[in-house]
Amino acid sequence: MKYRRRIYYSAGQRAEIWDRWQAGESMRSIGRVFDRPSSSVFSVISPTGGIRPPDRRRGSYALSLSEREEISRGLSIKLSLRAIARQLGRAPSTICREVRRNGGPARYRATGSDQAAWDRALRPKICKLACHPSLSHAVSTKLRCKWSPEQIAGWLKRAFPGEAQKQVSHDTIYRSLYM
Repeated sequence: MKYRRRIYYSAGQRAEIWDRWQAGESMRSIGRVFDRPSSSVFSVISPTGGIRPPDRRRGSYALSLSEREEISRGLSIKLSLRAIARQLGRAPSTICREVRRNGGPARYRATGSDQAAWDRALRPKICKLACHPSLSHAVSTKLRCKWSPEQIAGWLKRAFPGEAQKQVSHDTIYRSLYM
C-alpha cells in the first residue's frame, strides 16, 4: 500500500485558504491554487466545522516570554523562587508551578517553557453531541422532523432549563452536521 506524504501549509497559506473559503470558493478550486488535492484543503477546514477559528492569543494572566526569561536568569544566578516572584510582581506559587512543570530549577529554559505553555493551551474538546448520546438522539430526531438548528437549540433551552449538559448551541449542531 502506498502512503501519501503529509501536506503542511504555512500560516499565510492557511489564512489564504480561510479567506477563499469564506468568499465561497470550493475546496477543489482552493486546492488548484496551491497545486494540491482538495483533500489537503479539507484537512484545514474540517477540524473546526468549516468555521474559521479565532486567532490564538495569550491569556492576560499567562506568563509572557520576557517573564520566563527573567525566571531563567534568576535561576541561573541562584535566586530563590520568592525573590524571582517579587521581581516580577507575581505570586511565588505561580513561579514555583512554572518551574516545576518545565523541568525544575536545573533544567528550566525560557523559550522551551514558553512553547510548551503555548502547546498546552490547545484544548481539543470533544463535541458535546459525541459525549452525550441522549442529547445527540434528541437533536437527530428533531433534524429528521425538519427542524432548523436554531429551533432545536431554542427548544432544548426551554425543555431543559438549568441543565447545561442537555443544551447545545446551534453552532455546535451546524458543526456536527458539517463533519
